[in-house]
Amino acid sequence: MIKMPSQTADIFKILSKGLFISSNSSGKATADLFEVIDSEGNFELLRNYFLNIGFVLEKGDQYYYFSRQETKQDLEKKIEKAYKWIDYVDFLKTFDTAFSAGLRFSISDILTKLKIDADLEGKLSAIGKDAKSWEDAVRNIIDDLVKDSFIELCNEISGEYKVLAAFKYIEDLIMTININTEEDAQ
Repeated sequence: MIKMPSQTADIFKILSKGLFISSNSSGKATADLFEVIDSEGNFELLRNYFLNIGFVLEKGDQYYYFSRQETKQDLEKKIEKAYKWIDYVDFLKTFDTAFSAGLRFSISDILTKLKIDADLEGKLSAIGKDAKSWEDAVRNIIDDLVKDSFIELCNEISGEYKVLAAFKYIEDLIMTININTEEDAQ
């Protein structure tokens, strides 16, 4: 009989919510789960196990997530979410072109740059038009990315966040969008 890792239920609990398990998570429990999946033989074992219940364990660049066959309605929701992520990445890459896995930042860093960068302000205006203030708009973006496990708060006192390895998922998604401008021009 094949022995499953004792953390299988914990892995399922996180991934089944549509979240990611990243290698660079500050949370010891999440980082440990990454190591469990990444251990020799465990990825294939877990992948086969989860396939039996309709989930596909996928491996990204230093992160894991579930995928599965989607209904048309679920697919439409994911596409809407992807549009939002594209706007977020555009905004955050305007804030700092090096915005990617491992970067540490605070909301006050973004607010400071907003005061001197008209392009950044314009992008935030488009994304956060329902927010009461710039701070609320930025906080909403960061909260969404924290909720989706792309970013985590790593220091509550200083308000410092860390971009997790799973952020590469969004970057890769955006890079796969190929717009052929020559055909569009004809």
